[in-house]
Amino acid sequence: MIFARTERRTLRVAGGLALGTVLAFVGAATAVLLAHAGPGAGAPLLDAYIGRVARFTLLQATLSTLLSVLLAIPVARALARQRDFPGRVWIIRLSVVPLGLPALVAALGVIEIWGRQGVVNDLLGLAGLQSPVSVYGLAGILIAHVFFNLPLAARFLLAALDRIPAEYWLTSANLGMGGGAVFRLIEWPVIRRVLPGIAGLVFMLCATSFTIVLTLGGGPAATTIEVAIYQALRFDFDPERAVLLAFLQILVTASLLWLISLFGRPPEEGMTAGRAIRRFDGRGRRLPDGLVILLFTLFTAAPLAATLVSGLSADLVRLALDPLLHRALLTSLAISFASACLSLAIALPIVLVPRLAETGEAGIATRLMGRALPAVGSLILLVPPVVVATGWFLVLRTFGETGRFAPAVVTVLNALMALPFVVRVLEPAYRTHLSRTARLALSLGATGLHRLRWIDLPALKKPLLTAFAFAMALSLGDLGAVAIFGAEGFVTLPWLLFSRMASYRTADAAGIALLLGVICLLLTLPSTTAERPTESQSADA
Repeated sequence: MIFARTERRTLRVAGGLALGTVLAFVGAATAVLLAHAGPGAGAPLLDAYIGRVARFTLLQATLSTLLSVLLAIPVARALARQRDFPGRVWIIRLSVVPLGLPALVAALGVIEIWGRQGVVNDLLGLAGLQSPVSVYGLAGILIAHVFFNLPLAARFLLAALDRIPAEYWLTSANLGMGGGAVFRLIEWPVIRRVLPGIAGLVFMLCATSFTIVLTLGGGPAATTIEVAIYQALRFDFDPERAVLLAFLQILVTASLLWLISLFGRPPEEGMTAGRAIRRFDGRGRRLPDGLVILLFTLFTAAPLAATLVSGLSADLVRLALDPLLHRALLTSLAISFASACLSLAIALPIVLVPRLAETGEAGIATRLMGRALPAVGSLILLVPPVVVATGWFLVLRTFGETGRFAPAVVTVLNALMALPFVVRVLEPAYRTHLSRTARLALSLGATGLHRLRWIDLPALKKPLLTAFAFAMALSLGDLGAVAIFGAEGFVTLPWLLFSRMASYRTADAAGIALLLGVICLLLTLPSTTAERPTESQSADA
């Protein structure tokens, strides 16, 4: 027994509320979509436009995944080999930054580097070429997706390579293995085990990308399913087409999740005595590895630096006095704070009730709840936020102006969007904490609020703050739900930034992007500074 009687009762109630809230919110939206589908809704499935949108969604996701993963392999190998590379720890930390940035801010940075007036085209113009790079359309989408997902894939691969036992490298040096043999016999088996999961995750992120495609798509020829849903509601006001596209998006995400689940969890690497890792195969490759690391750093850091420079060159004083910016900032902060609190409130029963269900005293209802809650925590991956927002848009338009209900719906949607990440952060920390302290706390009679104050919070403060900060950052940068419900009286920072970009007020957009980026990076700072300074631990984080 790891929970007292009152704690078990409280957890069962909290688990029921969390389960009911998520199922009711997502289920109501899905039910409305089904109702609007009506009889014969499958007839337009052969519509040429829908087929073109579906093909482009899969095409851009496939190309983005291939580019991100294939480029990540040499980057991860170079960082794994060159363990004494100057600034290696900071380069690894730099790979976290795109994950904490709102997609709209990153898109603006990509435009500054790769756009018509960007740095790349200026350099090509000096070389005698007439601005051959266009950031809009498929090329821009691929560049932005690689900017986000190349660091993610490289970080995962580097963590896998750094888990190779040190004895392997010592043996390979003693046997005089060349670079090809090291890759074929040591590195590739490890990469092969984790590659399907990484590729599946990147493909999912690219297939459900909304903000990047909306900003850099450039027209109907570069439209994904989620952007088509937004266009069907906001421009064409065609609910039937939006419903059909929503179910097509659910079908795509369900298929992706099923394919990812087939690969299962990669097996553990070989046993090790815990020696410090020494790579002997990097001495003859310092120049090419250094070039790879330098190019990776430039590709990742350039849009961030461009966003900083363009933001500082904007009229920040005028922006700071803009009442609309004040309203957007307060709205964004209020929604992100509320959504982070709600996400934590839902995540805690999802984490704790399965532990309660494992005890011998758990009843059938508790065991069923313990199995259902983890699946519900990932439900938003199956039914993406834009799809849920579409359902609620159709619900609320029958009651009048949807803008009045927008803050509440967007808050809940953002909470559910952050839920998989919050659970992923809290679950292992809580599991370890309970295994260490639960029985001792019960033997001392520390239960309820007393146990929470003196035992749980001191040990779990860091993962709780990390989860809360990232949930706030994700909510602050979200444009998907806001784009569906965007109204004159409901303005957030991402929506204001997108509006200024759409009206070609690029200087104002750059200043807003700087403000939004700084806030989000400050929120994600605890997760980056929590890493230990040792190189291998930094890579494993």
